[in-house]
Amino acid sequence: QVQLQESSPGLVKPSQTLSLTCIVSGVSITSSDGYWTCIRQSPGKGLEWMEDIGYNGITDYNPTLKSLTSIYRDTSKNNFNLQLTSVTPEDTALYYCVRANPLVGRGFDVWGRGTQVTVAS
Repeated sequence: QVQLQESSPGLVKPSQTLSLTCIVSGVSITSSDGYWTCIRQSPGKGLEWMEDIGYNGITDYNPTLKSLTSIYRDTSKNNFNLQLTSVTPEDTALYYCVRANPLVGRGFDVWGRGTQVTVAS
């Protein structure tokens, strides 16, 4: 059974870097059935796709975030990590680690529970 678990500091100060770690179990992140994705939901807003890293290591990001995000993976630990730099209070959100599965049209088929991150001084 594929599972994802998020880990991050709950509180980040403005202008600092937010780091989100996504721990994957039940499948290798290098297998062909996964694009490993970070999605967030801010208060009162819809879901926002941020960035992903494919099983082949190729990354893709949301241009509306103006290159403030970076994603990388640690295959030895079977996890992937997102960094968001220069955060502001508008980055306060519930952050999710998600798998997009190419076998089902890159639909989001496995979600972590989410982790709340608040940006405040």
